[in-house]
Amino acid sequence: MICKSKWIAASTILLSMLLMQTALAGSMRCGTHIISTGGLHGPGKYEVLKKCGEPTVRAGDTWIYDKPGGVKYVVVFDAAGYLARIG
Repeated sequence: MICKSKWIAASTILLSMLLMQTALAGSMRCGTHIISTGGLHGPGKYEVLKKCGEPTVRAGDTWIYDKPGGVKYVVVFDAAGYLARIG
């Protein structure tokens, strides 16, 4: 019975972690700001640049930010210049 309860607890923790990761997808922290896709239009290029600073790489509508700890964010803007996706 103890092994079963440990398995249930471990499964619950793993599921919680997966759901939290899914909820965080599409957003990134820039200092004290959180940039996220959402609503009809996400923030524009100017707002992302103002809050997050200059990206490591700019390739047209795709910007790449290298964050501490080896974390890399790929920020994609739509044709109108609004944030479309963060990966």
